[in-house]
Amino acid sequence: MATSPNTPHLADPDKNPSFTRGVFQGDILEDLVFPFPEPSTEERESLAQILDAFRSWAQDTLDPAQLDHDGRFPDAVRHGMAELGLMGLNIPEAYGGFGASAMVFNRVFGEIGAHDAALAVYFGAHQSIGIKGIILFGTEAQKQEWLPRCASGELIGAFCLTEPGSGSDAQAMRTTAVPDGDDYILNGTKIWISNAGYAGVLTVFAKVPVTIDGKEKQRVTAFIVDAHAPGISLGKIEEKMGIKASDTRSISFENVRVPRKNLLGEVGGGFKIALEILNSGRLGLSAGSSRGTRAMMKLAIEYAKQREQFGRSIGSFEMIQRKIAMAAADCYAADAGWMLCAGMVDRGGVDFSLETAACKVYASELAFRTANEALQIAGGIGYSKEYPYERAVRDSRINLIFEGTNEILRALIALMGLQQPGEELKAVGKAFKDPLHSLGAISSYLTGRVKRTLVKPEFTKVHELLADEADLVADNIHGLALAVEKALIEHGKAIIDRQMLQERMANAAIDIYLSTAVLSRVTTALKRHGETGAAADLEAARLFIPTSMRRTRRAIRALERNADDTVRAIAQRALDTGDLTVPTPTDQ
Repeated sequence: MATSPNTPHLADPDKNPSFTRGVFQGDILEDLVFPFPEPSTEERESLAQILDAFRSWAQDTLDPAQLDHDGRFPDAVRHGMAELGLMGLNIPEAYGGFGASAMVFNRVFGEIGAHDAALAVYFGAHQSIGIKGIILFGTEAQKQEWLPRCASGELIGAFCLTEPGSGSDAQAMRTTAVPDGDDYILNGTKIWISNAGYAGVLTVFAKVPVTIDGKEKQRVTAFIVDAHAPGISLGKIEEKMGIKASDTRSISFENVRVPRKNLLGEVGGGFKIALEILNSGRLGLSAGSSRGTRAMMKLAIEYAKQREQFGRSIGSFEMIQRKIAMAAADCYAADAGWMLCAGMVDRGGVDFSLETAACKVYASELAFRTANEALQIAGGIGYSKEYPYERAVRDSRINLIFEGTNEILRALIALMGLQQPGEELKAVGKAFKDPLHSLGAISSYLTGRVKRTLVKPEFTKVHELLADEADLVADNIHGLALAVEKALIEHGKAIIDRQMLQERMANAAIDIYLSTAVLSRVTTALKRHGETGAAADLEAARLFIPTSMRRTRRAIRALERNADDTVRAIAQRALDTGDLTVPTPTDQ
């Protein structure tokens, strides 16, 4: 089960191809998404054993309602996770871990999330982000020093990036690490740190002074920090809306000495390290959200079958059936999305950064939406603390904020997707300033533009039974690329500030990726099981893809025809007055 040294689980956007980046240029990089990845026989066997052991333990040990009430994990829960070997699941075997692939790790993450969201945070904050930097970027000595104790559960990891004045804007951080002999002196405060109260090792990001061209600059740098070092203090446990058993606090550093040997990566390399950690960490949230959706809707389905109104079960009413069917199709797509992306991670040599962002955005919003739908199906009892529905609503809400808010991730998808088309247009703009010496560049661009305009990309590896659905996706890939180019020509650099346009581009790209993942998954199912055996897969595709492609067409059209000016005017008026809208005739 050990991960190959040739697949370091890095997105590496500067070197590796990206399916979603290709979409922004009108390309379908089929080799990145076909065939659909599946666990090997060995992985299936190991996964079955892990899941069986966890489910048996969870049935005897976990009481999610009590955890929510108490706001903490009893020792039996934390020790049990360690005894099951789960705290070292994705740590390489050489350091005492299981060495699970991304596919296996995230499937287990999903199972934990389906049982208790707070426990999934404990598990993920430790491995997905807390110690992930050591696994990806640590020296051999650092790995030998820290990872065996993390694998055993002796040490729990935490990820310290967010500050009071810098959330998603990591460059605005104020925590500093100043060289002093063989150490760095660390000062600052980090907030919203999951596992803070349990942590034995911290991945901390701070600004280090460096001299560049004779001038002092501050560069974000990553450090491995002993959580019990002198000068470290914890704030009070945060009282949160949900995931209450997760220990979330601020951590303050006052003249904390960090040995130089605990520098993670290079000085100034912290920002890239943080991005790579979060790139892979978002998949766990995706899998957890998807499995959480299944668990909650399973309860709602059972209730809908039993609850009778007007002489029949409410499950027979079409409005209820539509909620169930849409949740089923969306969940199928969310699973396809994270599994396809996990395959990219395990394969190596692929930039999966936009795909993990797409999976996180889609699955987190799915989980929150379906938790509300499940509560609605349950009716009055859904609003009662006696039942799990209201807790699911509270617990799932944080996923839209965790590891990059969904707004920031949409901007990330759009702006990274725009880079290559933008660079091409910039180069052509320069060429037109000196056309006599740039005829080759201009001719190449014009030829490519004509081709992009007239020639629609095609899927060649999709099963013939999905030809219509594949054509819908290809149409929208073509439409998005043309609309992106037009928007870049119209807005130029100002596109950076046009976040409503970015949001539409990102929404289109997310739905295109999820639909492509569905095409890949169903194609494999049809080849393996035939049309009859894969009937449920086909039905999911034939509901999800047309629905998502209608959303995509609307998003693309709105890149050109929209009410953005009116939206900005109304919002500015509210900001200026401090009131949402104008007084009503009854106001005094």
